[in-house]
Amino acid sequence: MDLTDLRMLRAIIAEGSLTKAAERLHTVQSNVTTRLRLLEENLGTPLFDRINRRLVITPAGNLLAGYADRLLNLADEAREAVRSIDTPQGLLRLGSMETTAAARLPAVIAHFRRQHPRVELRLHTAHTTGLVQEVLNHQLDAALVSGPINHPNLHSQIVIVEELVLITAADWAPIQGRVDLASRGPIELLTFREGCSYRQRLLDWLRRDGVAIAQTSEFGTFEAILGCVAAGMGISLVPRAIIGPHLTGPSPDSATLRIHPVPPDVALADTVMIWHRARSHQPARQAFADCLLERLGRPQNGREQALI
Repeated sequence: MDLTDLRMLRAIIAEGSLTKAAERLHTVQSNVTTRLRLLEENLGTPLFDRINRRLVITPAGNLLAGYADRLLNLADEAREAVRSIDTPQGLLRLGSMETTAAARLPAVIAHFRRQHPRVELRLHTAHTTGLVQEVLNHQLDAALVSGPINHPNLHSQIVIVEELVLITAADWAPIQGRVDLASRGPIELLTFREGCSYRQRLLDWLRRDGVAIAQTSEFGTFEAILGCVAAGMGISLVPRAIIGPHLTGPSPDSATLRIHPVPPDVALADTVMIWHRARSHQPARQAFADCLLERLGRPQNGREQALI
């Protein structure tokens, strides 16, 4: 078993067939078939079951896939380290929450590209739960997620402290505390999918304060949430930074949304940059963290953790 075998295994899993895996690896199918058979003979166990001309990965194949990802990532890291110890270069796979990517990252990424043209940055957006898992699985080099994140295999650094606000349609009267909100009867929530930390924060707050929830509607983008809130479909909890002038209007009379304050324990949310402890040295990731602090400023809430 060598790195070529592991790359072949990963290609078969990704493509789901020997033919497509061969195309991805720029080789012929017979070569992939032979190498897979030899690998299975060497390990003494099948890695795929052949069912109705389909490949279904076995438990042994899943186990080996985890080791393959770790070994191939380690090989890539070794190659990067040998080529240049301190110069940011190569591929940086960055994950981010949708709202952070839209409101905070455009200027940071533009600055980062100017400063480090040899780095290929790939940005992937998802909710916090999914991003944490992708970093743990070595599918991402780093991610910007809602903190705090406490995991023995992850390092983290606070990079942004978001102010969260409750938003409603513009024709709502100002909400004067918990009693006023609860008196409005069952309320419909508009949120991201399950796994979003802001969604969970909103649910926990309303349940704690005894606010009846009619139902929760899920959306894939913050634009959809803001548009449906403006149309009067329900309420949402979002970072103040994503609510631009084109949504609130040039004057109070033309506003489409109304912003309401929330309790102090709900209002401030840390956005943290996380990365796997096994990949402690990665100049491109460190350079991006530096750009974040340079463009966005250092968080002022006193809970920042040192970047390692």
